[in-house]
Parts: sequence; structure tokens; C-alpha cells
Amino acid sequence: MCGIVGYAGNRDALAIIIGGLESLEYRGYDSAGVSVYEGGKVDTTRATGKLIELKKALEGRKRSGIASLGIGHTRWATHGRPTETNAHPHTAGRVSLIHNGIIENYLPLRAMLEAKGCTFLSETDTEVAAHLLNTLLAEGFEPLEAMRKMCAQVKGSYAFLAIDSKHPDRVLVAKNSTPIIIGKGDGENLIASDIPAVLQHTRRVIVLEDGDLAQVTADAVYIENQGKEVRRKEETIAWDPITAQKGGFKHFMLKEIYDQSRVIGDTLRGRISEHDASVKLPELETLRDKASSIKRIVMVACGTAWHACLEGKFFLEEFAGIPCEVDYASEFRYRSGLIDKDTLVIAVSQSGETLDTLGALEAASGKGMTLAICNVVGASICRKAEMVVYTHAGPEISVASTKAFTTQLVALQLLALFLAEARGTMSVAARRHVLHAMVELPAALSQTLKVDGEVSSVAKRFFQARDFLFLGRGRCYPIALEGALKLKEISYIHAEGYPAGEMKHGPIALIDESMPVVMVLQREKPLFEKTLSNLKEVEARGARVLVVTDATEEDLRGVHAEGLIRVPFVAHELSPILLNVPLQMLAYHVAVLNGTDVDLPRNLAKSVTVE
Repeated sequence: MCGIVGYAGNRDALAIIIGGLESLEYRGYDSAGVSVYEGGKVDTTRATGKLIELKKALEGRKRSGIASLGIGHTRWATHGRPTETNAHPHTAGRVSLIHNGIIENYLPLRAMLEAKGCTFLSETDTEVAAHLLNTLLAEGFEPLEAMRKMCAQVKGSYAFLAIDSKHPDRVLVAKNSTPIIIGKGDGENLIASDIPAVLQHTRRVIVLEDGDLAQVTADAVYIENQGKEVRRKEETIAWDPITAQKGGFKHFMLKEIYDQSRVIGDTLRGRISEHDASVKLPELETLRDKASSIKRIVMVACGTAWHACLEGKFFLEEFAGIPCEVDYASEFRYRSGLIDKDTLVIAVSQSGETLDTLGALEAASGKGMTLAICNVVGASICRKAEMVVYTHAGPEISVASTKAFTTQLVALQLLALFLAEARGTMSVAARRHVLHAMVELPAALSQTLKVDGEVSSVAKRFFQARDFLFLGRGRCYPIALEGALKLKEISYIHAEGYPAGEMKHGPIALIDESMPVVMVLQREKPLFEKTLSNLKEVEARGARVLVVTDATEEDLRGVHAEGLIRVPFVAHELSPILLNVPLQMLAYHVAVLNGTDVDLPRNLAKSVTVE
């Protein structure tokens, strides 16, 4: 999401930083700022909105020279609203600092610093780091040593860049669980959160690792880890700037499939506590007080978001004990819907501009409670709803949604657990079990991505088929629907998703030796055995079967399939998230083999703003 750029050299740092931030605009942001050393002092300028607003603010100030060192940032609001005060860089004394990530222990650190006399101006967690670093420098520590001591006190994920006005020849860097790279030039060096920001100036790149601290000057890069100097491999990047935005992937869709292990972490970060088995959604505190009065939930959405709602229905009913209905927004908006004050209406949209979903939300406004789940800060649906939970998936460029869908599922899980806690419908042990699995989910999804090669091989056997049937039961039925939608969206092959138990009531007539059937098979009992029976019915009619499952080899004895893709098991409640990934990959590889425009399929738009 957020973008970071730093520069140390002999050219105009301000122009280079702004250009680098522009190359990272695809990541999404709601405010921006720069700090540059010029005229013997550090000058900081910040603005809300897009970079054009920052440029306007910079045009209005008198420059006192050409800056040779600086840092810049584009922020996607997490702690605190998107305001100029909350924008980065944050300044404390002699320090200007920018940050990607979440400081989990910022509240006790802030209390400690306030007790020492520090005055805070923002709502952010990041300002804590600026004050802490400034305090350590004031105590006499050298810059890199102060950075080391600061990081030792910080818990969470971070990529920090900082400049010290008393040492204006260097940028201090620290990295933990959040990407940061260094671009090496001739008489200059750059730092950035992603490669596109440096490619106009150099293709020589060092990727920092967790725990690394760096001191970057115009002529040198010093890196240490655990107090000892380390040497990181320098790589030469062959990408052009457009390819770089795709992270080296051939298509945005494939990049976004691979982004999912990271963005799940962004959706979860700062929102869960295993210690007290709770979900932290301060944006929903008004809902906590009303949670016990909710008698019914109505979810409205379109397309992929509608499938997320079908999955969310399982979470909300099972965890929170609230009856839940899922409706197409285009249908709901033209019915009365029987909404009253005890009804919670949840609108789900990636863009927040989907016209039908906005219309459905407007139809419910003033009748019941309204909540939006959305990816784009400040979108129309977010402004219309009383409450908003952001998914923090970052920009999704490909028309076919992948990472937005996954983060919608995670956000709905969080909402269900939040309501369960507020209503007392789920034990502490049960909540802790799910939360622990959610913590493990990013790593499990990283493991799941390793099946890409297997899925590619399967796609080569199936891509010439003209019809597909996707089957699943229980929590896997919405995943079957989503798998079918992905395939038809980008490959233009007819695909139908169906409840496996309903197959014998019609679709079984379509099955023959030429029909690929994709069976989404979750190991959860008793549906595992029931779905195996449906699989046998399909096999008996000669279908070409692809099984996507989290079951063990022992469980699958006797299953005969042309393709078998296994994903890790984390928990029954979360398995559908992992089982969906191979279906995304299948759609992608089939589309590539058929030569379609993967990222911009015909007749489709990323944000549907017409009826």
C-alpha cells in the first residue's frame, strides 16, 4: 500500500523523490509528504490527497537551495484519518521519519515518551518512532546506534527511513516484515519500498532482509544485522518500468494472486490479539454497543463480492449467531427488503463505487444499521455507510478480482469474530483457535502458491474444453461459484458453479467424457464423506475430474482424478481461502493458453458504475 522513497546524492533530491513516489502510485494512498535537507535545514511538506496536491504545496514555498538528501512517503491511512497532520514524514526535534507497517506496542511507548515530555501532534503509531529516535539521539547515541536501540523497543512490522538534521549526509534505514530495497547508483544511492521507484536511475538493487539496519550516503551503503556488518547480494534488474509495476510478473492478475500472502497480513495487522482472543476494530465501537440488538443481517454485493458474502454468511451465523441473508445488490435495491432498526445491512465492494451496491445501500439507509466492507478509502459506498471496515488489499489492477476477494473473506471473518465477542456467542477458547489460525494464514497461503506449477500442468490438459462444472458443498460452494466466475471472466469458457449435493437434480445430465469437473473438497466432516460420494457419481459418468482439496493422502485413497491439487490445512473455518487460490491459478493459466487478454477481458470493467 504505502510508498517509500529516499535519496542521498548530488542531484535534486526533491525531484527524484517525487518521481519515485509517482512510480508507486499504483499501490494506493490518501496523503503524501517529503522531507529534504536544503539551505542548512530539513524542510518538511505534507498534503492530503494525491501527489498533485503535494506538488501544489511544494510550489507555494520558496526553496533555499538544491536538496541533496531527503525522504518521501505516500500513506494509506491505518492509525488515524487521512489528514495532513497524520501524513508522513513525522518530525520530532532533529528527526524526520517515514514508516510502512504497524507498531503494535505504540500505546505504551507513547505513554513512556509523553512522561518524558514529548508532545504528540498526530493520531499515528509512526510518530512514536520519530520521538523515540530523537530522544536517543539527544542522549548522545550515534545515528545508527540510536536506530538500533529504537528498533529494539519497537514490536511489529516496519520499514523505517529517517534523517537527522545534525548528520545531513545520510539516510537511516530499518526493515522488519515490510519490503525495502536500496538502489545503487554512481555518486548517489536510493531507497524505496518497491523497485519501480529506482529504475529511472539505476538497475542495481539490494533487497534488505528482516532485521537489517542500513546507513545510506551518496557514496556508500553500510548494512548490519544484530550489530554485525553484513553484505547483501546486489542484483541487476532487467525490467522496464511498466513490467516493474507488475513485479516482474507477466500479468497484473498473476502478481495479485501472489500478493495475497502479503495483503492478508495487511488486513489483519493491528486488528487481532491472540492474548485476549479479541478483534480490534475501533472503527466499529458504536456497533459493539448495538451488537446484542441485531436480529438479522442482510448482505448486498455484486459479482465476486457477492461470493464473498455467501462465504461470510457461514462466519456470521456460526460465530455471531445472527441469521444472515445474501442478496444481489441489483435485486435488493428494487425491493422493500423489510429492513428495520434491528437489521444490519452490510455492503461489500472492492472499489466502493459499484452503482448497484451503492443503490442498495441507499435503499437501506435510514431504516437499519449500515456497514461497508471496502478496499478504497473514501469511496462513495464508504461515505454513505455509517461504519466502514477497510480490507487494505492495495490497488487491484486486473479486472478479475483475486486479492480483493481474499481480503474480503478475511475482513468478514474479523467482523464475525468481533460480533461474536460483543454478543458473547463464542467462547474465548473457540475465538483463540480461529485467531491463531488467522495468524498462520499468510504463511499457509505462501505454501499454497507453490502449487502453481502443478496447476499450470493441469491447465494444459484442460484448456481446450468449452464447458466446466465446479462443485462444492458447505463453505466450498461459494468457492466453486467464484472459481467458475474467474474462468468464464478471463478465458471466455462457459463454466458453472453448483452445490455438489444438487448436481443430481439436473447438471448431472451434462456430464460426459469431455466435461471437466472441478471438485472443491474440504476435509471437514461430515461434508467430506458426502462430497466424496458426489465425486464417485461424477467419476461413474466418465467425467474428467480435477480435485482441489486440503485432505490428506490417507483421506484420498480410492479417489481417481486426472488432476489432484492439495493445499495446506490451517482450520476448517479458513480452508476455503486456501482452496480458492488454485482455482484462481487455473483460470489464469487456461486464459493464457487460450490467448485472451487476462488483465482486461472483453466487455468487463474494474468498477461497474452503471446499472
